[in-house]
Amino acid sequence: MISGVLSGRAWARVGALASLAYCFRRRRVVSAEQRAADGQRPVDRSLLQLKMVQVVFRHGARSPLKPLPLEEQVEWSPQLLEVPPHTQIDYTVTNLAGGPKPHSSYDSLYHKTTLKGGMFAGQLTKVGMQQMFALGERLRKNYVEAIPFLSPSFKPQEVFIRSTNMFRNLESTRCLLAGLFQRQKEGPIVIHTDEASSEVLYPNYQNCWGLRQRTRVRKEAAALQPKISEDLKKVKEGIGVDSSDELDFLILLDNVAAEQVHSLPSCPMLKRFAQVIEQRAVDTALYILQQGDRESLQMAVGPFLHLLENNLLKAVDPTTPPGKARKLYLYATHDVTLMPLLLVLGTYDHKWPPFAVDLIIELYQHQESKEWFVQLYYHGEEQVPRGCPDKLCPLDTFLNTMSVYSLSPEKYNRLCSQAQEMEIGNEE
Repeated sequence: MISGVLSGRAWARVGALASLAYCFRRRRVVSAEQRAADGQRPVDRSLLQLKMVQVVFRHGARSPLKPLPLEEQVEWSPQLLEVPPHTQIDYTVTNLAGGPKPHSSYDSLYHKTTLKGGMFAGQLTKVGMQQMFALGERLRKNYVEAIPFLSPSFKPQEVFIRSTNMFRNLESTRCLLAGLFQRQKEGPIVIHTDEASSEVLYPNYQNCWGLRQRTRVRKEAAALQPKISEDLKKVKEGIGVDSSDELDFLILLDNVAAEQVHSLPSCPMLKRFAQVIEQRAVDTALYILQQGDRESLQMAVGPFLHLLENNLLKAVDPTTPPGKARKLYLYATHDVTLMPLLLVLGTYDHKWPPFAVDLIIELYQHQESKEWFVQLYYHGEEQVPRGCPDKLCPLDTFLNTMSVYSLSPEKYNRLCSQAQEMEIGNEE
């Protein structure tokens, strides 16, 4: 079990930003009223200037995290790990303060599981590397070729990169950068990461006691839901797994998705149940997250939302020193990050986030009115965030949506420990 208390060191102090947000929102209210009086004229997009882009993405295709208890196992050959030369680009990994890379407890755990064929669990494959390179090329097309927003080669002053401390995510980021900048760089590429005990780029069940308790109870309850339990029984019988085996739809989907994307021969019955498996995995995750439970979503992605929110506020703050606000922020995350994030934004499509999927938050400023707007994309498709009147969303409206779930380090620590303190008090 990963222990430790979340430190506030990962985030900047936000008193000044909070004041800025208040003043900014007041100005926008006046502007909105003026637009209403004018008959709600649509925004002239030709007068919008792109100021900042944030990309939250899932790593590329990988081997399963846990093999299925089947007699005939899929073979995961090390040949699947071959690195395509065009995805190569040098990078350095540091902690958030610029010091040495932290130890990865997750990678150590994955190396304890060897799959049939010789690969370890959770390893990024050649397919995954190609997926991430393709995502980088798409970003290059949008932000280098279509408009001259980013430089054609990597410049440290333009891009900030953060990843969870897992090798598949670090390598996924490498491939994305190779595609985005065509392996050209004018300075060192540094990927920032954090200790597992204080990571906020995924729901930190080990560190957040309140989230861990709610998740454990709800996961057990989800397995007892009629549709989930009945379908799980059918799938187990179909693939020849004993009903007493600890196997759920999350593990099943993890294997099915990995086998399908690599076109590996799988159990015929597993293929037959593929659609049911994904649906019930989504149902299980939604039951655990419970969209109506604001505190659970806050504990899951509140600190990460706080980072995204602060990046937006720094970008619109005229007093932000040069170099403190980057043009591009890249965050290498996981499916368990994107699901609650999409729920919070009101854009979840009730499908499991696939490998290499991306969520993009673009920030624009109108060159005449000086108003700020946000444009959201998921998997390359435009989205309308919760509470927004259109795909092009006024920044204050978008910030209002985020603020309902965003948590500062102090509030996150307090919320995570609140339930534990109550239970200890009851025991006394």
